[in-house]
Amino acid sequence: MGQQFPEKQINIELGEQEAEGIYSNLVLISHSPAEFVFDFTRILPGKPKAKVYARIVMAPQHAKSLLKALEENIRKYEAQFGEIVIHGMDHKDKNIGFQTDK
Repeated sequence: MGQQFPEKQINIELGEQEAEGIYSNLVLISHSPAEFVFDFTRILPGKPKAKVYARIVMAPQHAKSLLKALEENIRKYEAQFGEIVIHGMDHKDKNIGFQTDK
């Protein structure tokens, strides 16, 4: 049996401005060998420009931990509220919104 460590409690402070949140409907993701960069933007109909409202930079290990946490939370959400449908993604060969280099 592996060694067990006591759980450490982390005290997280949420400032008033951060508690309001920032709405984003598009995230641009780039990476280097050392980090992932997430630029959270908002696009609006009829507006040709999108402003970056927040940039989050994290190590690859933290990005993968974020992926796993999102997967787990989406699984829990869908178990409670039903499947999240991504409109326009019903055809597997259709690229809507996000595209990757081949």
